[in-house]
Amino acid sequence: MKRLLMTTATLAAAGLLVAGCSDPGAGGGTADTGDITWPEATASLEGVELTLWAAQASNAIPEGVVAAFEDATGAKVEIVTIPDPYENGIQTKVATGDKPDLAFWQPTSSMLTAINAANNLQVLDDAPWIEDMDPDLQDLTGILNDTRYAALISSPSVQGVYYNKQVFADAGITELPTSFEDMVAKARTIKETTGVTPFFEQASAGWSTQWWPQVLLADAAADGYWDKVNANEASLADDVMVDAIQTLKDLIDEGLFNSDIVTATFEDQGDALLNGKAAMAVQINALFGQLQAKADTATLNETIGYFPISPSGNVATSHPDQSNAIVAFKTGDAQREAAARQFLTFWMTEYYPTFIEEQNTVSLMTGVESPSSVPQALLDVHASLSDSVGSMQAQAVANPDLWMNVVDVINNVKTPKQAAEATQQQFVELAKASGIDGF
Repeated sequence: MKRLLMTTATLAAAGLLVAGCSDPGAGGGTADTGDITWPEATASLEGVELTLWAAQASNAIPEGVVAAFEDATGAKVEIVTIPDPYENGIQTKVATGDKPDLAFWQPTSSMLTAINAANNLQVLDDAPWIEDMDPDLQDLTGILNDTRYAALISSPSVQGVYYNKQVFADAGITELPTSFEDMVAKARTIKETTGVTPFFEQASAGWSTQWWPQVLLADAAADGYWDKVNANEASLADDVMVDAIQTLKDLIDEGLFNSDIVTATFEDQGDALLNGKAAMAVQINALFGQLQAKADTATLNETIGYFPISPSGNVATSHPDQSNAIVAFKTGDAQREAAARQFLTFWMTEYYPTFIEEQNTVSLMTGVESPSSVPQALLDVHASLSDSVGSMQAQAVANPDLWMNVVDVINNVKTPKQAAEATQQQFVELAKASGIDGF
């Protein structure tokens, strides 16, 4: 398995742990890795009050565990919804000294850097549930400079291809694509034989447009592309990124995408895939979450499949998002900090079997079976993590708005070269603002 976290040497070379990270109120520093106790999951916490920050997309996820934790311990946990854009809102609050006890947070290198993890987050090394996790997931994400700051609560999102099984069958396709080129060839077959739109993309909200160039970077990522970008030895304006964006533009110009790509929405994408008006969508787990709200497991198993894709094969690109992980903040209140760690322990041990049943999702724990009701496509997504490579969000030291520039290409506002150059310019600006060495 290719680890999605960066090596200590790479991070040190990038100078992540220096003053000037994007939390201006925190300053520099290194993680406090002194003795940390892990209270029993159900120890009494009468009179203790905790705050858990969540996004609009994740605020319902902890409702069950919060209620159970309060019943078991006597603590009170308030779930506070931070308006979108969630990450920006949290960074602004934390920079002014306003911190929760716990929060959903994207457990990637760039976002742990953005929140200045060493100064603001509790160290979760030696958490009592880690050894019970699937070995492929234990060190997959949530680690910066060899220090664990995030608790992975659900299977990380993956960039891959969701497809309509009936459309494939109608086109006479009996074997899944074995490379990006093979996928495009099958897309042309689908259009010629069935008239169905091969690929569906939504450029209205637009955030998913970046998955196309990123899956085309999978081979480069496996060869250390992101390490070179982080060390300023490679650029997002180089041919590898330009060619990836150009490939997407060429496929759109060829007519392999929905004609309403500019105005289509995320909701439209799910509907088109489910009803067979489109054959494929390159997406992350969020799309399948939408499909689960539209159809039952039996329907999804019959209708929707998944396969990972990369230029030369079937390698997935992992993309952990904020709904996949929880961080605990340093608040200066030792009792609350310990209670926050206890809450995480309760979630990942005592309550975990109930949690995955509630969420109808894949288990991360070796001793806890995934619910029988989990759709096969979601199991296939999870299985693709074992040999995945990291996305830009997972491996880069900064997270520029690639998607906005890709949307500009789709709208013929920028050329692929201009989009790549704009992405690199913002990456450099973010790296400089975070004090990354070499920028």
